[in-house]
Amino acid sequence: MQQTNVQYGPYLQLDAILNAQHPESDKLGLPAHDEMLFIVIHQAYELWFKQLLFEVESVADIMSKPAVNDNSPELQTVVHRLNRSVTILKLLVQQIDIMETMTPMDFLDFRDMLRPASGFQSWQFKTLEARLGLQYENRFGQEYYISQLTPDKIEIIRRAEREPSVLKLLNDWLERMPFFEEPGNWADYQPATNASAAGDSLWFNDYRNIYMAGLADAEQANRAYFDKVFGDGEGAGHLSPRASRAALFIMLYRGYPLLQLPFQLLNALLEIDEQLSTWRYRHMSMVQRVIGTRIGTGGSTGRDYLKGALDKHYIFADIARLTSFLIERRKLPELSPAMGRRLGFR
Repeated sequence: MQQTNVQYGPYLQLDAILNAQHPESDKLGLPAHDEMLFIVIHQAYELWFKQLLFEVESVADIMSKPAVNDNSPELQTVVHRLNRSVTILKLLVQQIDIMETMTPMDFLDFRDMLRPASGFQSWQFKTLEARLGLQYENRFGQEYYISQLTPDKIEIIRRAEREPSVLKLLNDWLERMPFFEEPGNWADYQPATNASAAGDSLWFNDYRNIYMAGLADAEQANRAYFDKVFGDGEGAGHLSPRASRAALFIMLYRGYPLLQLPFQLLNALLEIDEQLSTWRYRHMSMVQRVIGTRIGTGGSTGRDYLKGALDKHYIFADIARLTSFLIERRKLPELSPAMGRRLGFR
């Protein structure tokens, strides 16, 4: 192998990076000390957004394959990269602590010099949301979410919205789960109720009856909701009933070795949603603390926009709501010996 002479600075392009901070306050001869902090933090955010996009794209590439083995190195890679994304998002939340060392008066020293620039114009973050699965029709503030972007950046976001998202690929992967497709695994299944169907219906009807019997009087509305989520119709969200049944099965029987990685995948996606929500909440609280009810520098409604996005931009809510349909371990239908052997590698 040819020997190289890579140097730290040129390899990291440090000259370009360290000379990329040009405070507007300096240009106008009105120095504002905290503008340097403001620039560095937002540049760091954009670098981490780039890494998040890199990880999410790689996950989407793997999950878009016709078949992903449920205990394969590929699935381990997906879980690993999703967990890395969670760790990066936690770091982004922590960076707000640094931003909050800037007082409202510190920010006012240079705030008006930034118009109309705004974090609202971060095309990378909007692309990340789209690649994960946030659809246009579910966005808050649709009327202006790309209004201040250049045509080339708008096209990047639109292209991301047209590609199969992680949420869509998750649905497809769950629909391919093989357990309900192998009648032999259910041949000696003994339902605890009088279910008479076969295959996944045998187990699922049994589970449904146990779940319904355990509902409190105040929870009876869950009967119709259960059937809408898992029944034969269109479902109640972005996961199909078939995918929802597979995800529920994974959550219920995650103690079996074969379901450990699938469960970790679902859990990582829930953690991504939680960290994004935490980041939005911290951002909203910081904005209210610094500018109160004033509009954002980019013309958004400031705190009100952030509150609307916080309430609406949950990407993997279909997974989170499955906890409404769990039952106690001691009441779980016992799987057949054949299915137990399959899930336990025996």
